[in-house]
Amino acid sequence: MLSRLADVLVPAFGRLTVTTHPDCDLAPGSILAANHTSLADPAIVIAALHRLGVEPVVMATAGLWRVPVLGRRLTREGHIPVHRGDRHASAALDVAARALEQGRHLLIYAEGGLPRRRDAAEAPPGDFRTGLARLAERTGAPVVPVGQAGARRVTSGGTVKQIAGLVTSPLRRPEFHVHVAAPVVLTGGSAVATTLARTAVTSAWRTAAAHLDEPAALVAQPRPAASGRCLPTTEPRPAPSRALTARGSGRSVVRSGRGGA
Repeated sequence: MLSRLADVLVPAFGRLTVTTHPDCDLAPGSILAANHTSLADPAIVIAALHRLGVEPVVMATAGLWRVPVLGRRLTREGHIPVHRGDRHASAALDVAARALEQGRHLLIYAEGGLPRRRDAAEAPPGDFRTGLARLAERTGAPVVPVGQAGARRVTSGGTVKQIAGLVTSPLRRPEFHVHVAAPVVLTGGSAVATTLARTAVTSAWRTAAAHLDEPAALVAQPRPAASGRCLPTTEPRPAPSRALTARGSGRSVVRSGRGGA
C-alpha cells in the first residue's frame, strides 16, 4: 500500500529521478539505509525503490500507528513501529531481524529523527544511532546506502511553512533525486560500523544532491579514514549512465557511477 501510494503521490508533487551505482545489488534480505531530511522523504524514497522493483518493510515512528486506518494497514503489511526512548525500542530490532530472515527489504533511518534546521537547503546526514550497526552485525545483512535530495523543497521549517510547501508543490514542481549506492558490509565494533554506515550514506546523499546542483554537495570533503567493503554483484557490470527500464514500471532509471559509496 505504501509503495503504490507513494508511486501515485510523488509525481503529483514534483519530479523524481533515480540513479543506481553500477555495483548496486538490491538482494532480498538487505538493509536499505537512507538519510532523513523531511517529512516528505520517506514517500520519495519508497517511490524510487518501487521503480527498482522493491517494496520495503519500513521502520517508522510509532506515532503513525495511532492514525486511524493507517495504523492497521501498516501492521497488516509488516511495517515496524519504533518507540523511541521507550523500553520497547529494542523490540523493533527483533521484528526487523525476522523480516530480514524472511527475505524482506528493510528501510531504516539511522539518524532517528529530522534535522532542526528551518531552511530548505541540503546538508549531510546527522549523527547515526547504533541500531543500524547492531542489526547488521546480528543478521549479517548487507547495507545498501540510499541518498535522497530535494525533499526539503516540499516540507521544511515550521508548521506553517511545511503546509505552504506541501500546498504549492504541485505548482512549483520541485525536483527530487534518489541515488542507490553499492552495498557495504559493516565491520568493526558498533561505533566503527556506525561511522562506516554514515560515511556510505553521506556519499550516496552527495551524489543525489549533486544531481540537483545543491551547493552543499559540491563542497570538497576530506577522504574518510575507513570505508565499508563493497559486495560483489552477480550481474555483469553495466556501463555508467546506461538507461535501464525499472521492473514493472515502464519508466526509465539511469545507472550512474558518479560518486556512489
